[in-house]
Parts: sequence; C-alpha cells; structure tokens
Amino acid sequence: MTTKEILERLVNHQDLSEAEAELLMGRMMGGDLSPVETSALLIALRSKGESTQELTAFAKVMRAHATPIAVEGDLIIDTCGTGGDGSGSYNLSTTVALLLAGGGYKVAKHGNRSMTSQSGSADLLEALGVKIDLSPIQVSTLIAETGFGFLFAPALHAAMKHVVPIRRELAIRTVFNLLGPLTNPAGANVQIIGLFDKNRVGQIAQVLAALGSKAAYVVAGEDGLDEVSIGGMTQVARLKDGKTESFLFDPTAHGFALAGLDQIKGGSPKDNAEITLSLLSGQTVGPKRDLLAINAGFAISAAKDCGIKEGIEEAQGLIDSGKGLLAVQRIRTLSHEV
Repeated sequence: MTTKEILERLVNHQDLSEAEAELLMGRMMGGDLSPVETSALLIALRSKGESTQELTAFAKVMRAHATPIAVEGDLIIDTCGTGGDGSGSYNLSTTVALLLAGGGYKVAKHGNRSMTSQSGSADLLEALGVKIDLSPIQVSTLIAETGFGFLFAPALHAAMKHVVPIRRELAIRTVFNLLGPLTNPAGANVQIIGLFDKNRVGQIAQVLAALGSKAAYVVAGEDGLDEVSIGGMTQVARLKDGKTESFLFDPTAHGFALAGLDQIKGGSPKDNAEITLSLLSGQTVGPKRDLLAINAGFAISAAKDCGIKEGIEEAQGLIDSGKGLLAVQRIRTLSHEV
C-alpha cells in the first residue's frame, strides 16, 4: 500500500489494519517519508482518532527499532506518562520512580527533556546531579546496583530523529505523545501511566494488554492532571491478568484532603530538585506529599498485586523512612562511576 493510499484512508476516517499501521510506522522510523507526508499523516491520525489496533502496531514497531536495555528480574516498573497536561506540577513521575527504587523495586524510568513545562524528567535528574548520558550497558548496571535507571528517549529511540523536527514544528499533540509510555526500551512490564486525555484511559490499558504487560494502572484526573489527582476524582483503568477494569478514584475516601493544582506547582529544574529532595527526605507535608503517596501507592499496588490502600500505606512508610533520599544519593554517585 502506498503512503498516499494510507493517507486517503486516514483522511476518510478509516482505521488502518495492524499490517498497514506497522507499514506506516516502519516508514516513519526508516526515514522513508518526506516532512510533508509525515506531517499530513500525523494530523490525519489525530483528526481521525488513533485506534487501539493502530496504537498497538505503532508501539510494536517503535519497540523493535529501540536500543534495548537488559534488566534482570520479573518485575520492572516504569512511571512514564504522556505529559502535556499544562498543569505545571512538580516532577511527580520521576519522584515516584526514585521513591520506589529506595523501596527495593526495579525501575526503568523512560523519559525525555521537557516539551511543555519548565522541567522534564531528564532536566530534573540533571539538577539532582545524576548523569543521564549513559550507554545501554551502563544503564543496565545502574539498575542492577541501585534499582533505578533513566532511559533517555532520544538516545534509545534513534529512529525518532526523522520525526522529532516535525513534531517540534507542528507543536501539537500527536500519536507520539501516547506512544512514549508504550515503548519502554527495557520492556517494563509494570506501569502507572498518566494521560492528558481521560477519554483514552481504557484504550491505553487495552493496548498494554495487547503488548503483554503484566500489570498497570492508566490514570487521568478529572481536573486535567495527567496523574492520580489530589484535586478530585480520577479516571482509572487497571490491567491485571490480561483483563482491564475501569473505575473512579476518590482521594477523600482514603483520608486525603482535596487540593488545587496551584498547591502542587513546580518550577525550574533547580526548584523541582529541591521539591523532590524535600519530599524524599520525609520532611514535606501537605498536598505535594499526598500526591506522591497516592501515585507511588498505585505503582506499588500494580507491582505487588495488592489493594490501593495497602499500596498507599507502603508508600507513606517509604516517604517517612527517607529511603528515597538515600536512593538519590546512591544513584547520583554511581551514575558517574558505572
């Protein structure tokens, strides 16, 4: 099928078959399309709405093109979300990942520099003194030694170089915003994925099931936060044993007070590093800590196949213990020695 024929299908709001979607992504990753063709295809896909089958096929091709990271163990966690919610919140997903590493979990944190906020996961880690420009072997070693490794997307998805300039110039959300959390190069099989679009929660859980994920929570706050929100209800889809279930999460039912987005704001990488260190030391109380405990609790619930309440209780204990702060110190040191 020619690229023009694929574009015609998309413009007419017709879903692609799995084979057609794989063909299309293969051409994008291979640099076989002109910038105009790629732009048109991305816009047509968004206008139509990407199907579950298309997203699954796209993710498979991107995974095949990625540089793999070898990690031993049955449970490998990723907390990477889509970003792009415009909330300006502190770097929650990375702080969760560091806390989990302090608790003895293995975390392969997929991430990038900021696209829409002042500070992305890569920016935060650098502000914390962590070296992120590591080889795949060095990342694997760091995970084995500390329980945490950062999978810097531009370095491990080299084929994306054909698409990055186009995404930057378009400056709108495209299918690649959804694909980031679905294409972990370490094959993370336990995930908590925050989405910018609450209408996609169930769909992304189905994609994870098709990709063979062990367990996951896909979440989107009703207030627009791409995390489990502290500001109100959160749309949740849980993947367990290959099946998905959807429900609403109410933080007040677990004893948390509601808080507005202005109470979980972050800032520059330096500001966010200070917030992360304060949280992981167990010294911070209030909405920022509550947000960390809830989201880390969801990740623990997925990893241990336990209830959300039990997961949150373990997360609270980890925060109080200061083990997350010790993990940061160890990760910082070893990232320069591996």
